[in-house]
Amino acid sequence: MAPSETTQPAHASTFARVGLLMYTFLIIYASLYPFSNWSDIGLPLWAFLIMPMPHYWTGFDVATNVIGYLPFGMLVVFALYPHLRGLPAVIVAVFAGVMLSGSLEALQTFLPNRVSSNLDFLTNLAGTCIGAFLGAPLTHAFLEQSRLLQLRRDWFVPDAGRGLIIAGLWPLAQIYPQGYLFGHGQVMPILSNWLSEWMESPVDLVALMTRDIQLTVQEYWLAETLITAFGMIGAMLTWSILLRKQAPRPMLLLTFFAVALGVKAMANALLFSPANAVAWLTPGAKGGLLIGTMMVGGLSYAPPVAQRWLAALALVLGFIAINLVPANPYFVATLQAWTQGKFLNFNGAAHFLSIFWTFFALWFLLHPAHRLKRV
Repeated sequence: MAPSETTQPAHASTFARVGLLMYTFLIIYASLYPFSNWSDIGLPLWAFLIMPMPHYWTGFDVATNVIGYLPFGMLVVFALYPHLRGLPAVIVAVFAGVMLSGSLEALQTFLPNRVSSNLDFLTNLAGTCIGAFLGAPLTHAFLEQSRLLQLRRDWFVPDAGRGLIIAGLWPLAQIYPQGYLFGHGQVMPILSNWLSEWMESPVDLVALMTRDIQLTVQEYWLAETLITAFGMIGAMLTWSILLRKQAPRPMLLLTFFAVALGVKAMANALLFSPANAVAWLTPGAKGGLLIGTMMVGGLSYAPPVAQRWLAALALVLGFIAINLVPANPYFVATLQAWTQGKFLNFNGAAHFLSIFWTFFALWFLLHPAHRLKRV
């Protein structure tokens, strides 16, 4: 084989840069969650830096802070490639970690539910440093030459970087407990809480828009069937348009779907109890999975442009439905058994994905720059 066929010119990784952007949003949301009861307690923003080290901390807290910022440091190094490599990239990544963590710890001063801490700042910085120093020597393997890159070229369309990031977040979006399977983008409760705080009186936008309509059990089943089907069709077709013609399409579609359901079951088992691992598999969800499977099976070989518009339509319809249908009373009762505790940061990040994944997917599907050609 000629050298020109094996040597690829160095180029920036869209996957790494979009991944860095989304992971930064994830850290910001997790650090400031639940975005309520902001107040000024009279301390300067940098007060956490000069306070004594906290007396009460756990190994879990330290490990969470380190692990949470480790991917950030690595992604910064990958995103800087090929303009900066090695030690200069590590230095920029560490500086970025200082600025991000320092800013968020300062903002936490205004949140009574959060505690600014110099220990958190230092452990976040430690995670960034570890990620940056790991990322520097791994740049060649991940961005220049590896089996994963070869599979990426063989199975996915050339400009699929942004789409792979967004599609890859869909299984992770299943972690946060949802009233309806694949019911992402539920913004009405958040908007209701913000309006309630602003107006200093309870506001329920869903009740106002539906005029307190009470659904029967059968109507709840139908709503869950539609929401599940729309969510599944939107996500699976988004994944499908990234695949080349010669890719093992059935295997990749089934794997993608199985991973999402596996994450959902594992999250339910950890957040509630093992007995609730598949509590989301209700009659309505089963109907939605059946409809979604038939639709995706029939459309998986359709032209990419048709898949793109149908995926966007399904996500929009699912978004409308999830924000108009009242909360499932069974889910509300189950949620009462959920205590966030030490997982506040983690659940904040999971909540971010659950809400915003639909918007990310629609941005990818509708933006003209993302209209990929299947080859």
